[in-house]
Amino acid sequence: MGFLKRFFRSRAAVQQLPAGSVAVDRNGHVVTYTVSSAYPKELLRDIGQEVLSLFREARAAQMPLAEVSIHFTSLHITARELRGGAIIFLFPQAAFSPITTKPRL
Repeated sequence: MGFLKRFFRSRAAVQQLPAGSVAVDRNGHVVTYTVSSAYPKELLRDIGQEVLSLFREARAAQMPLAEVSIHFTSLHITARELRGGAIIFLFPQAAFSPITTKPRL
């Protein structure tokens, strides 16, 4: 997906992944979002356009999708089609889960 290139295009820096939801219309314009304003709106628009492109390609192949779920190592994206537009949920995944151990007596 082309929007991943935007994460790595600039200098290498540790950055928290986006978390929240994005609603896009049928033209790929962001209607509303709950993702932090620290993320550029262009990045959210690119994610929306890629998801809409996926739904259009599936429809053209006569395999219309109502929902798609994409799992990356550190990001989970779930999108639902809404009359030509889409609502997209972004869930960052923890790279390492904390290990809880019982103290030895």
